[in-house]
Amino acid sequence: MEIEAIKEKIRCDEYEISFHAEKERYAEDITIFDLETAISDGEILEEYPDDPRGTSCLVLGYSQNRPIHTVCGHTPIKWIRIATVYIPKLPKWIDERTRIKGGKNDA
Repeated sequence: MEIEAIKEKIRCDEYEISFHAEKERYAEDITIFDLETAISDGEILEEYPDDPRGTSCLVLGYSQNRPIHTVCGHTPIKWIRIATVYIPKLPKWIDERTRIKGGKNDA
């Protein structure tokens, strides 16, 4: 996946948020504004070409001085699907760029 293509889909409002991502967004107090800002200013941190749900990637961005991770894939009509969104923290993350060694790549 290409970050500029993801950013363009977000700008054009061509994305959907999965039920799981919506629950995580609510639990982490991440607003739609935060989500869109983090992706729009973000970078691809990890790529998952072999994801059984389809190629996806982990985007790291920031909103309101908070790091936000977003796992993005594609819908059948080539919109962006937000699979999950969360604030990176222990026990899976040392910081927003460093996964705990031996940590599973399931974000």
